[in-house]
Amino acid sequence: MNNADIPENNSANPEPAAENVAAGNDRRPLKSEFDDDLDYPRLGSVGFRRGTLTENQEATWEANWPRLGRELSDEFIDVPAWFGREGSRTILEIGSGTGTSTAAMAPVEAGNNVIAVEIYRPGLAKLLGAVVRNDIENVRMVRGDGVEVLNRMFPEASLDGVRIFFPDPWPKARHHKRRIIQSGTLNLIASRLKPGGVLHVATDHAEYAEWISELVNVEPKLEYMGWPWEDCPQLTDRQVITKFEGRGLDLDHTITEFLWRRTSD
Repeated sequence: MNNADIPENNSANPEPAAENVAAGNDRRPLKSEFDDDLDYPRLGSVGFRRGTLTENQEATWEANWPRLGRELSDEFIDVPAWFGREGSRTILEIGSGTGTSTAAMAPVEAGNNVIAVEIYRPGLAKLLGAVVRNDIENVRMVRGDGVEVLNRMFPEASLDGVRIFFPDPWPKARHHKRRIIQSGTLNLIASRLKPGGVLHVATDHAEYAEWISELVNVEPKLEYMGWPWEDCPQLTDRQVITKFEGRGLDLDHTITEFLWRRTSD
C-alpha cells in the first residue's frame, strides 16, 4: 500500500484490508481512524456472506475485472484514465448490491462515470456480468467497505454525486452504531463532493428514515434539499425496483428518499 496517498485526517491501520478482501474474507472492519469526534459506522469483525461464483461468473470475472474493477487500496483513483475520457461527472454508489439499479440507470446517464462500491463479491459479479453483456461503458466497480473506499481512494472535492440506496438498517438498538448514515460519514461525503455535488439516500425502513431525518442538518457543508428536488443536477429516478426495495414494498413499507447539495463554502 502507498501510505503517501492517505488523506491527512486518516490514519490507516497497518492490517492489510485489501488483502483480506482479495482472499475472499468478506469482513469489513473499519481501518481508518478519524480524530474529528464525529460518529462513524463501527462494524468490528462482523462477517458477511462470502458466496461462490458460477463457472461463467468466474470466467467473466477473470476476463474483465482487471479492466473494470479495483480492490480497496490506499491509492487515489485516476478517474479520467480509468474511464478513458475527460470532463465527465463522477458518481459513487456505495453498497451497490447486485447492481440492479446501477445497470439500469447507466444507459440513462451515459455521460456520467459511475463507480459502484460493494464488498460482496457475488453481487459485484452479477453487476459485472450485466455490464459486459449490455456493453455498458460508464460503470466501474470497487470491492471494499464504502467508508474506506471513500476515505482512502478519492481526494477531496473529486465527486459530483454519492448514492446510498437501501443501506442495511441494523434495526436492533445495540447495532445502530453500525449504520452507515452517521455524522462522521456525512462529513466525509461532504469533503469528497465538489461544490454543488449531490448526496442521494433511499431507505424503506421507517425507523432508519427517522434516524436519517434527525441527521439531515447535522453536516454544515451539506444543504438538505428534501424530496423531490426538481432541479437536481443528478439523476434521481432509480429506473427499476431493486430486490431490497421490492421486499419492502411487498411488506407495505414506505420508500423514503433524501437529497443534499454540497455547499460552495
